[in-house]
Amino acid sequence: MEQAGNEVVTYRRSNDEIETLTPFEKLTLVKRSIWAADTQREFTQLLAREKPDVVHIHNTFFMISPSIYGACKARGIPVVQTLHNFRLICPSVTFFREGRVCEECVDHGLWRSVYHGCYKDSRPATASVALMVALHRLWGTWDKLVTNYVALTEFGRDKFIAGGLPAQKIVVKPNFVDPDPGEREQSGEYALFAGRLSNEKGLSTLLQAWRGLPRHYALHVVGDGPERESLESHARLLGLSNVQFRGRLSHEETIIAIKHSRFLIVPSGWYETFGMCIAEAFACGTPVICSRLGAMQELVSAGRTGLHFNSGDSNDLAAKIAWAWSHPNKMDAMGREARAEYKAKYTPERNYPMLMEIYRRALATCGRIYSVDQDRQSITTEQYQAISK
Repeated sequence: MEQAGNEVVTYRRSNDEIETLTPFEKLTLVKRSIWAADTQREFTQLLAREKPDVVHIHNTFFMISPSIYGACKARGIPVVQTLHNFRLICPSVTFFREGRVCEECVDHGLWRSVYHGCYKDSRPATASVALMVALHRLWGTWDKLVTNYVALTEFGRDKFIAGGLPAQKIVVKPNFVDPDPGEREQSGEYALFAGRLSNEKGLSTLLQAWRGLPRHYALHVVGDGPERESLESHARLLGLSNVQFRGRLSHEETIIAIKHSRFLIVPSGWYETFGMCIAEAFACGTPVICSRLGAMQELVSAGRTGLHFNSGDSNDLAAKIAWAWSHPNKMDAMGREARAEYKAKYTPERNYPMLMEIYRRALATCGRIYSVDQDRQSITTEQYQAISK
């Protein structure tokens, strides 16, 4: 936005602030997650001072809270919100429970999450999130105070519609990779997993698949998380000396690892709202093997930019890996297609006009384009669409 000449004002709060609260203040966190009066005051002052044309929200949980939607509504400022996770329809945000996809909150109501204690394995913690979502549903916050939502994939859009968000307000715009890491020169000698080492990411399926593969097939695991110790122990138990856990790397180091791999494997057992590592692999010209599940199967075109396997099926994953390893030329061709996919969909140059069109639509919905056009009759439509403030 700023590189294109727009003025951007950022408002941030961190949930790390919770650690600085007094014991009494921590007891009020449930109330804060529903409505944070201090944030509303600060944000109202910010709106009065900066007079933005559009407010783009990415996350309000916990410290900001939905109170800022009301502040925007009071000043007639359109709100665009990117749906980075499924919290508005699933308190655990993942649609994942006990090792499998779970949509009970969509099918039967938010109380199911409380019964199962889906958020942080705690019924009280889950109840606080479910209460926040439910109250704002009742008050009409999600329907009336958000002008447009941005879903990252068509799959995500469909899920949010099924969860009750108004279909006419949800548009699709993917994430993008910036800066362009450049296309790799040649494939490497190992397969790669890069991401958080947690239950929903499907690492246990990946290790089971590797158990039946030839010993010269190398797997590098990049990342850290709560499952790392148990996964390393499991790999040792299976005798997987060809699996290397590299720990957390910087973003730049991760990109290098992607470029030097044969292919990226995304074995997630949950839906993934987008899967940024897939777009990064495409940018590097690296093909992807992923679960035939959710947004992943939408992003990866089977046989063109990568391969699909049945989620949770280690035998099917092993078969796809073996095929990919024994057909390097075809995988290299998929890598070139992946790079073309990146250039067509996941660059800043492709995403900027999409974002500006979303803002234009939000302004029109709030009836602000007419008044703005009155003041800007001398500029072209293209110039107007390049103005966010």
